[in-house]
Amino acid sequence: MKEVYEFLKQCGTYYLATVEGDQPRVRPFGTVDLYEGKLYIQTGKVKAVARQMKANPKVEISAMARDGRWIRIAAEAVLDERVEAQAHMLDAYPSLKRMYAAGDGNTEVYYLKNAVAQICSFTAAPREICF
Repeated sequence: MKEVYEFLKQCGTYYLATVEGDQPRVRPFGTVDLYEGKLYIQTGKVKAVARQMKANPKVEISAMARDGRWIRIAAEAVLDERVEAQAHMLDAYPSLKRMYAAGDGNTEVYYLKNAVAQICSFTAAPREICF
């Protein structure tokens, strides 16, 4: 899991896919955190992405590194309502504190459960990491 975290951090921006009804929705994200042995992402409760993950927690993440490798992650997004998890994420991304605060009723953090990540390239066989 640490390798997946480091890959996403190196990319900076990754793309999170959710489902709304029968329509896929994809948007850029940039928050990723390791907390208590789990990989977390963050969003705001008022955003459509939060409603989509609550209705259908199956998500996919994709990102491409500068060296031409890419990652695909299929997982379930699980909401963690603890203020401590929110604070840990916001401490990792201080710029978010202009818009969010731990325990503000809007900050939401999700950890990835039953995740399967594939790191791929055009020059090597895909590697799979499950967590």
